[in-house]
Amino acid sequence: MSKKASSERSSANAVRFAELRRWLRVNTSTPGRRWQIALAVVVVAAAVAGLASWVWRPDPPRQREYVDAKACLLTDEKGILSEPARTVWSAMKDASVQTLVRVQYLQVAGAQTAENAEPYLNTLTVARCGMIVAAGPAQIDAVVRNAEKHLDIQFVTVNGGGPAANVRALDAAAPGKLREELRQRLADLADTAS
Repeated sequence: MSKKASSERSSANAVRFAELRRWLRVNTSTPGRRWQIALAVVVVAAAVAGLASWVWRPDPPRQREYVDAKACLLTDEKGILSEPARTVWSAMKDASVQTLVRVQYLQVAGAQTAENAEPYLNTLTVARCGMIVAAGPAQIDAVVRNAEKHLDIQFVTVNGGGPAANVRALDAAAPGKLREELRQRLADLADTAS
């Protein structure tokens, strides 16, 4: 770029700046005009601040804040895909939303015997599950054999059970009653954790 073009551009900018200063001097010297300009500046600043605070506001939390309690489901090798585990898991998830008790499940792999299910049951007891629901014959047998060793844990068996004081047997043939009973058990668990 040549010196001539550069000097023309700077002189054009100087002229524009001089016109702006002249306009501001004329308009600000008019009585009441300074207040109008000050008010306009304040309104624009408030609008910019409001827009900035709206744009950069923090998002509301999206996760649930659970109570310090956990209910666990022990299933057979099919997990939550077969009955009665599917119905029980659905009821536990719904109750978890209402009570804010965390829920999880663990499926027993391998032979479906009480002996094979016991290590899985012990995993849930060590994982601090306040309530363990057993769905499946081998899982129920493992609970019946071990419930008296863990009196601080509530056990629920679906379609079977035993005589221990901390074991409650539920029938999957009445899904409405099963859902309500599990919701109540999780609510009690949440109350004891609070």
